[in-house]
Amino acid sequence: MIESGSLKKILHYPQLDTVLMVEEFIREHSGEYKKKSLWENLPKAMMYQTYCVIMAYLMYSKKMAIDKEGKIAWIWDPTGVERFLSNPNLGWKK
Repeated sequence: MIESGSLKKILHYPQLDTVLMVEEFIREHSGEYKKKSLWENLPKAMMYQTYCVIMAYLMYSKKMAIDKEGKIAWIWDPTGVERFLSNPNLGWKK
């Protein structure tokens, strides 16, 4: 990424298979690694800038979180959300 004032330009967007590989790795190793060590232990090598774009996307989409120690955890749970939404005792009051 190149910073120009507050504008950031992404030089290389990651491919979908790369994003999915990072997502899967984080799911399998949730809470084990900090940002740099996670990147170093990925199954396939990638440029750090590409990795940072993926991490920014995962944070923005609320699929992962970083704890106070800096460890990365997977927080997206579509099955759990579906289970809660299907419970008739939970929902929006009208």
